[in-house]
Amino acid sequence: MIEEMRIRDLGVIRDATLNLGPGLTVVTGETGAGKTMVITALGLLRGARSDAGAVRLGAKSASAEAVLRLDPSSAAALRAVEAGASMEEYDGVAELILARTVTSEGRSRAYVGGRAAPVGVLAELGDELVVVHGQSDQLRLKGAPAQRQALDKFGGKPVEEALRAYEDAFRRWRDALAERDRLRSEARERLREAEGLEAALAEIGELDPQPGEDAALKAESMRLGNLEELRTAALVAHQALISEEIGASADAVSLVDEAKRQLEAVEEHDADLGRLAERLAEVGYLLADISAELAGYGTSLDGEGAGRLEEVESRRAALSVLVRKYAPTIDEVLAWQEDAVKRLLELSGDSSRVEALDDEIDDLDRQVHELADALSALRRTAAGSLAGKVSDELTALAMPDAQLLIDLTAAESLTIHGADDISFNLQPHPGSAPRALGKGASGGELSRVMLAIEVVLAAVDPVPTFVFDEVDAGVGGKAAVEIGRRLAMLAEHVQVIVVTHLPQVAAFAARHIRVTKNVSRDGDGGGVTASDVEVLPEDERVRELARMLAGQEDSASARAHAEELLADAARTVAR
Repeated sequence: MIEEMRIRDLGVIRDATLNLGPGLTVVTGETGAGKTMVITALGLLRGARSDAGAVRLGAKSASAEAVLRLDPSSAAALRAVEAGASMEEYDGVAELILARTVTSEGRSRAYVGGRAAPVGVLAELGDELVVVHGQSDQLRLKGAPAQRQALDKFGGKPVEEALRAYEDAFRRWRDALAERDRLRSEARERLREAEGLEAALAEIGELDPQPGEDAALKAESMRLGNLEELRTAALVAHQALISEEIGASADAVSLVDEAKRQLEAVEEHDADLGRLAERLAEVGYLLADISAELAGYGTSLDGEGAGRLEEVESRRAALSVLVRKYAPTIDEVLAWQEDAVKRLLELSGDSSRVEALDDEIDDLDRQVHELADALSALRRTAAGSLAGKVSDELTALAMPDAQLLIDLTAAESLTIHGADDISFNLQPHPGSAPRALGKGASGGELSRVMLAIEVVLAAVDPVPTFVFDEVDAGVGGKAAVEIGRRLAMLAEHVQVIVVTHLPQVAAFAARHIRVTKNVSRDGDGGGVTASDVEVLPEDERVRELARMLAGQEDSASARAHAEELLADAARTVAR
C-alpha cells in the first residue's frame, strides 16, 4: 500500500504531504481546489505520460514521490530489485520509494528505490501496485486478457487446477506438433545430410587412417628424402668416436681412454684425480654406446630407398584429401568420423520418430480437447456467478436496470489459455444491446461498474491500492450511501483512495484529506493560487462534511447532519 505521498509544484499544489494508510481514504475540496492533482501525481508515479503544463506557474519543475510498503517476495518488489532499487525491510515488510519529476520544458525523470530508472519500470510496477478508475483512465479490466484472468481467479481452486492441467497438456501437444512438423519439413534436407555422411564415412573407412599417422608419415618422408646426408653424418660421427683409419690415438674413445689411464696412474697421490678418472670411465662407456648405435643406424639406412619414399608420399597425399575435407589433422578426422556415425544413426531413426509422434499427438489432441471442455464448463459456471453478484452490486449503486454479462464463445483455435474467448459486457437496461466495458457509458457509470466488479473480485484478485476519481458522479441520496458502504467493503481487503464530492461517501472514510484553494493578491490586482492539503482530525471532518452538505460549515443543523452521517457510517461498517 501507499504509506505517504508528497506532491510539489504540481498544478495548484505548491508542497503537500499526504500521510495515507490502510482502509478507505477520501479526498475532498471545492471545485478547482486541486483534488485531481492527487490523481495526476499517482498517474506520474504509475508511468503515465508527463505534461509540462502540469508544472505550477513559475516553478522550474514538479515532482511526485510515494513511499510504499509491500511484500518483499511480491512481483513488484522483485521487479524493483531487478531495476537496481534499494529497499529497506522491517519485520518482513519492504519499503520502496518511487519518484517522478517533470520540468517546465517537459523533460521527465523516474526513480525507483533511489535509483534512476526508465519510466517504463514505473508503469510495470504501477500495474502491480495501483489501479486507478477515473473519468478518463483506462479500465483495469478493459482488455480481454485481464477479463479472462479475473474470471479464472474468481473461479477459485477448481478453475486453477483445471487450467494448470490443460496448460501442461497443451504445451506437450504443441511441442509434439512442432517437432513432427520440423521433422517433416526437414525430411529432404535430412536425407541429403544422411547421404553426404554415408559417402564421407565410406571414403574415410576405405582409407582407414590411424591415429597420428599423418605426423608419423611426415617424419618418415623427411628421413627418406635425405638418406645420403643422414648416412654420411652417421658415418663421420662414428669414425670420430672410434676410427680404424686415422689411428687409435685420433678417435674420441681412444683419447678418453688414454686420459683415464693417465689419471689412474697417479690417483694414489690425489683422491680428486681418482674421482675424475671414474667420470672419464663413464664417458667412455657412453661414447662406446653411441658409436654402436651410429653403426646400427647407418646399416638400417641401407635397406630403404626410393620405393618406400614413393609409398609414403602416396599415402600422405591420400590422407591430405581427408584433412582438407573434414578436419585439420587425422586425429580430428577420426573424431569427426565418430560424431558422424552417431548423427547418421539419429537421421536413420527419423521415420520411426515421426510415426511415434503421430500416435502421441493423437492421444494428446484428445486429452487437450477434453481438458479444454472441462475448463470451459467451470468458467461458464464462474461467469454466471460473477455476473450475478456484480449485477446485484450495480442495483445498489443506483444502476438497478444494469447487468454485467460475461460471454464465453469458442475461440478460432486452442491457445495456452483454453478454448474460450471471454468478454465482459454491460447491458445498461433491459432490451438494450450489451456493449463492451468502456463503451456506451458515462465516466461516472463506468466508475460504478468497476467499483461493483472490484468489490466482488477483491477477495480473490486484490491489487494493493485502488483509486476512484468521482465514482459518485451523477448520484446522490441513498445510492451515494451505498457507494460509500461498498467502498468501505472494498477497503477491508485493500487500500482505497477516493476523490469525492458527496458527504455520504466521505462519511465512510477511515482517513479524510481536504484540499483547500488559497489565492494571494498583490498590489496590482493580480494574485497567485495555491492549494493546501491536510489530513483532517475528527472535529474538522464534521466541518468539512457540513460544508459539503450545505455549504455552511458552521451551520448547527448542517453539523448535526454531518455527525449523523458519520455515526450511521460507523454503525454500517461495524456490522
